[in-house]
Amino acid sequence: MTMTNAAHNDAATAHLEHVNLTVSDIDRSARLLKDLAGWHERWRGIHPQGGETLHIGTDAEYLSLYTDGTDKSGQEKGRPMNHVGLQVNDLDAAERVVEQHGLSPFSHGTYEPGPRSFYFFDWDGIEFEVVSYD
Repeated sequence: MTMTNAAHNDAATAHLEHVNLTVSDIDRSARLLKDLAGWHERWRGIHPQGGETLHIGTDAEYLSLYTDGTDKSGQEKGRPMNHVGLQVNDLDAAERVVEQHGLSPFSHGTYEPGPRSFYFFDWDGIEFEVVSYD
């Protein structure tokens, strides 16, 4: 079966709605993302298989944070995910927020197509890249 051009074009208009991450402390992770990205809590509830889920982001997209109350730290970089990229307006202010949460920014740089960026690991070993096109 071949995909028609119309069906292909519809699929090409998709956007990222959410990413689901397992964290050890859902409230701590939510505080960081509220402070860093200016996001709000969209929804919070009990997961059907146990544990808790919190959606934090904008009205259009979000991160879904899940915890079952056990420590999930020590994830290996790149397995299965390399990093989550967040775009901010003020990279220096974002770096201060990360540091205020006790985390350590690293690998500062500028790359094509031009954003300045830095990376940091959260408490669960999840790597974030923070970029600004200013």
